[in-house]
Amino acid sequence: MLIYGVALMGGCMLVGTFIGRTIGWLVGLNSDVGGVGIAMLLLVVVSRYLMDREKFSKLAQDGIKFWAAMYIPIVVAMAASQNVVAAFNAGALAFIAGLGSVAAGFLLIRPIAALSPKSAEPSLAE
Repeated sequence: MLIYGVALMGGCMLVGTFIGRTIGWLVGLNSDVGGVGIAMLLLVVVSRYLMDREKFSKLAQDGIKFWAAMYIPIVVAMAASQNVVAAFNAGALAFIAGLGSVAAGFLLIRPIAALSPKSAEPSLAE
């Protein structure tokens, strides 16, 4: 059932947006600063945490895996709709925040990848 992942994704989106808007408010911007990215990281971390502790049925796990995979295209579509020109006109802080979030994303790839279970290499005899 694909519907199982929607509540988790929606909750992560709400929390991520709240954190992104709070960060924006703290730095003096009237906008969301990285909320969608924070929501994506929350979705990955929370879903992995709950799946490792077997808190979901098989159907729920399949739904969450589907929405976790679908979330990346959703993030790309949302990021494409943001006004990049307004961000550059806002000053150097928006540019630095963007570079910082990209750098943080690159640095988090290996730790997040380490959370996934290791799969066995297929042999040539199979």
